[in-house]
Amino acid sequence: MTKQERAGRWLEIVSTALLALATVATAWAGYQASRWHGEQAQAQGRATASRVESTRASGVANRQIQIDVAVFIQWVDAYARDETALAEFYEERFQARFKPAFDAWIASDPLENPAAQPTPFAMPEYRLAATDEADRLEADAAAATDEAREDIERAERYVLCVVLFAVSLFFAGISTKLRSRTAEAAILGLGCLLFVGTVVWLATFPVSFAV
Repeated sequence: MTKQERAGRWLEIVSTALLALATVATAWAGYQASRWHGEQAQAQGRATASRVESTRASGVANRQIQIDVAVFIQWVDAYARDETALAEFYEERFQARFKPAFDAWIASDPLENPAAQPTPFAMPEYRLAATDEADRLEADAAAATDEAREDIERAERYVLCVVLFAVSLFFAGISTKLRSRTAEAAILGLGCLLFVGTVVWLATFPVSFAV
C-alpha cells in the first residue's frame, strides 16, 4: 500500500469515526435540550402555582386587615366619645392577631408620646400569618421563575451544540467527496476541531435525567 493510499485510508477512518461520534453527540445534545425545556416548563408551572397561592393569601390578609381596621375605628370613636362600655365592647372583639399590637401601642402612650406610632397597625407586633405566607409564596415564585430562566438558557446552549455537531457532520460528510487529499484533510481537521471543542464545552453543562 502506497503512502498516499495509507493516508487516504486514515482519512476515511477518521471521517467515519467523526460521523459516528458526531451523530451520537447530536442525539445526546438534542435529548438534553428537550429535557431542559421540560425542566423549564415544570419550573414555570411551580412559579405560576405559587403566585396564584400568594395572591390568595394576600386576599385573606387584606380581608383580615379590613376587619381589624373597622373594629379599631369603632373603638377609637367610642373612646373619643368617652363611652367606656362601648369601647370595652369593641376591645373584647379585637382579633388575637391584633391584640398584641394594640396593647403595645397603648403601652407606648400615643396621646402623650410624640414618638409613638400613629396606629397599632404600624407596630412591629402587628403581623399577619397570611401576609407572611404570601411573601413566602412570592419568594418561591421568584425563585422558580429564575430557575425557569436558567433552564431556558441551558436548553438554548444544548441546541447550539446540536447545530455545531451538525456542522461537524457536514464537514465529515463533505470531506469524503473531495478529490484533493490536502483539501480533504483540511476540511476533516476543521470538523474534528469543531467537534472536540464542542464536546469540551458540552462537558461543562449540567445534565438532566429527571423523568
